[in-house]
Amino acid sequence: MGCDGGTIPKRHELVKGPKKVEKVDKNAELAAKWRYCALSQEKLKRPIVACELGRLYNKDAIIEYLLDKSAERPNSEVVAHIRSIKEVKELNLTDNPAWEGERHNIKGDCYEDMHCSMFICPVVGLEMNGKHK
Repeated sequence: MGCDGGTIPKRHELVKGPKKVEKVDKNAELAAKWRYCALSQEKLKRPIVACELGRLYNKDAIIEYLLDKSAERPNSEVVAHIRSIKEVKELNLTDNPAWEGERHNIKGDCYEDMHCSMFICPVVGLEMNGKHK
């Protein structure tokens, strides 16, 4: 039945191959871009601004960055192209009526739909979660 000393191991059982690179989930990455500030990694809250590259930021995080550039921040390369508050535009986003936010799942014991976004397009009505162009 095997393991009695008479078995001959095959090469793939003895030699370890190279480790597989972990792939980033594209859906999770898109959801993070539309839910979290690119600079502070906090949840997006109004007022929200966008740069020319399409990244979303909390306006207070951008102002803090511009006022105090001497402080070392882990994500300073994300905003290195922003030199003044005029280079970002404040967004007037429409709230999504289907989004329940944190008030629905306070304890963390319920299912939270990660594909439901906080904002919708005011013209078409599609959710702004990065899946639609």
